Amino acid sequence: MGDAGEKSASTSEADPRLADLERDALVYAAVVDSALDAVIVVDEDGRVVTMNASAEACFGYSKSEALGRSIGELIVPDRHKAAHEAGLARYRATGVPHVLGRRVEMEARRKDGATIPVELAITEVKLPDRRYFTANLRDLSAAKAAETEIQRQRDALHQTEKLAAIGSLLAGVAHELNNPLSVVLGQATMLEEELAGIAAASATGARATQIRIAAERCARVVRSFMAIARQHKAEKRAVQAPALLDGAVELLSYGLRSNGVAVYRDYDGQMPEVFVDPDQLQQIVVNLIVNANQALQETEGSRAIEIRTFVGDDGHARIVVDDSGPGIPDALRAQIFDPFFTTKPMGVGTGIGLSISRGLAQSQGGQLGLVPSLLGGAAFELVLPVATRNGGQVEQEAGDPAPDIQPATGLRARVVDDEPDIAKLVSEALSRHGYRSDLAGSGAEAQALLSATGGAYDAVICDLRMPDVDGAALFQWIKAHHPALAGRVLFITGDSLGPAAGLFLAECGRPFLEKPFAPGDVARLVAGFSTLPRATPGT
Repeated sequence: MGDAGEKSASTSEADPRLADLERDALVYAAVVDSALDAVIVVDEDGRVVTMNASAEACFGYSKSEALGRSIGELIVPDRHKAAHEAGLARYRATGVPHVLGRRVEMEARRKDGATIPVELAITEVKLPDRRYFTANLRDLSAAKAAETEIQRQRDALHQTEKLAAIGSLLAGVAHELNNPLSVVLGQATMLEEELAGIAAASATGARATQIRIAAERCARVVRSFMAIARQHKAEKRAVQAPALLDGAVELLSYGLRSNGVAVYRDYDGQMPEVFVDPDQLQQIVVNLIVNANQALQETEGSRAIEIRTFVGDDGHARIVVDDSGPGIPDALRAQIFDPFFTTKPMGVGTGIGLSISRGLAQSQGGQLGLVPSLLGGAAFELVLPVATRNGGQVEQEAGDPAPDIQPATGLRARVVDDEPDIAKLVSEALSRHGYRSDLAGSGAEAQALLSATGGAYDAVICDLRMPDVDGAALFQWIKAHHPALAGRVLFITGDSLGPAAGLFLAECGRPFLEKPFAPGDVARLVAGFSTLPRATPGT
């Protein structure tokens, strides 16, 4: 060994050119072996001559395993092997390159059988006696994954923007519906009251009742849409779950009925109230029913959804939405709550419903998860905290029967609304309780009339959104010019889900009614003004 080393050293000293070649070979080998990309050298028969460390790490073969074996056998996927062999044979026969000197993307196979995307560049090395080919391969797995994630986030942003646009559209449609719906509901209610007890008008009275019931149903649907579109901080209170569950079913009744889905209810009559934000609870249930209805579309035979409520052993309330659909495969059960994961066809689902629902459930102090289905499909269980009552009274909801209000006399109200039919409805409702109403079609007109009368009114009922001077601006003007009257203002609005309107109503502290409303609601709230000091002209 010592003699060989001495001979090599002496040879290098004798021939400097040989020393340069040896040095260059060592440098080249070091550069190739430390390259981040995989480098595989093959002979003209396609057999591996050498490979660097990155190639070993990328494809899982050690150098000793790979040497002498066909590169097609090692890293070319089975479905591409025929084309690979044909390409080699064509080049050997014609000398015309096909992929030499170009960068191409293709698939390569690892030792474990997995395929990965790679970028390939092949160069030819010609020696006096033969040819070699150097394949430089760059693993694109990370780049492709990043590209996929960027596209996913782009799609997610698009879906978010689309949902926001739908929410705005929904708010606008609901607001436009609320005005005529308020008139239908209010006039039907008053007609029904006028015909009550008149035997000759019993048939007409029955028809008025039917109109009122249908209008109330429409009002519940609109309120449900508004609740789903509403974006606000959770406002938890004690609520009866069955009423919200029935509201969700009613909201989706047409789609369920047209899909041939039977909805069954199994409510625990002894279940206490739950402590939740009612809007968010209804949104969760609506999402679950929509998912169940879509799953049932592909189900042959009977289609059913069952909604069950009960109290668990841990004392928490439970709501289960169960369906007779195909169910959820075990392999996917851990993923269904992931954002943007969906098993639905393109264009049918966004993959965010269950993720949002679980987040809403957790914000209520509860949980949402999968449980065994009694109907053979998928069953989702919503666990919620039970409300603890401290003797407080439950606030009366708009639309509840108004308490018995004794009519007053000599009272005067200013009704401000740019919708004449709404203003007339409010005026008629107040007239039954001793109010004489003066109407104004805009905030600017109301300012002029209030100035002319010195603000001597017992109540001001004002629409919140008007084209010139809106309700918020009119209220600030009243506070500045007739402060005693500011405590007698009642707002009527179809826009309380808007951030500006919601913020104003929260800050001003004045009572308000959301359209559509019943005439009795106006009288009930205005009746509370009787204990306040009456405004006098000039105050």
